[in-house]
Amino acid sequence: MNALQEALRQAAAAGLDRLDAQMLLLHALGRSPHDRAWLITHDSDPLPPEAATRWQTLQRRRQTGEPVAYLLGEKEFGGLNLQVDARVLVPRPDTEVLVDWALDALPTPGGAEAPRLLDLGTGSGAIALTVASRRPDAQVIATDASAEALVVAQANAQRLNLPVRFAQGAWLAAVPGERFHVIASNPPYIAEGDPHLPALSHEPLTALTAGPDGLDDLRQIVAQAPAALHTGGWLLLEHGHDQAAAVRELLGTRGFEDFCSRTDLAGIERCSGGRWPGLR
Repeated sequence: MNALQEALRQAAAAGLDRLDAQMLLLHALGRSPHDRAWLITHDSDPLPPEAATRWQTLQRRRQTGEPVAYLLGEKEFGGLNLQVDARVLVPRPDTEVLVDWALDALPTPGGAEAPRLLDLGTGSGAIALTVASRRPDAQVIATDASAEALVVAQANAQRLNLPVRFAQGAWLAAVPGERFHVIASNPPYIAEGDPHLPALSHEPLTALTAGPDGLDDLRQIVAQAPAALHTGGWLLLEHGHDQAAAVRELLGTRGFEDFCSRTDLAGIERCSGGRWPGLR
């Protein structure tokens, strides 16, 4: 029976990332995948047979490219622990830039009406739930075209006790006649045929690709959003690393003002947004 340290050495020899291996080994042992301190202090402990079987299965699945978040069934985002699986994309840290911008753009608390935010294409609910957790005064609505994705998002909302309203439909069609102070979206933006797609084969393709240039869904949202924005409201969009200029052009052509982009931690323009004309 191998010791835990030997199991990790074997995983490293097989090419598994050290942090991934530690998290998966802890998961196989029935411990929190974040309890790395325990693993360090117990590295000479034996690996029980049942845990060893689970560990081997997890290793094989990870080596085929399956995301660690799917193997663990969870992903931390915005301070929340979200349950995720193959029905939704794995939330990326870069999207926290969009959440921060959305929080900045919401009206300050104490106004005549409750701030309203719409999260288009919510997936696991990452954007909507993080905003709801930080602005309990806001009305947060989240939509997705995928009924399966909404099941995941609603389960996260219930488990976290966050009062987000969900609606199924394609972009703004899911909330006809409603208006919001902020519309935020992390839509599909990868071009069909992009060479990076094979590495993402375990995630839902419809949540990744958007036409030959990756801008099809972004175009639709920019075109539809003004009808659902309050005067002075903001449309905020996540996009690909090389799409910021194109998205700003879409916003300007549609009539948005103050359009600009924000960078992620790597200094890449990751989100672009604009204000619908009116009161600031």
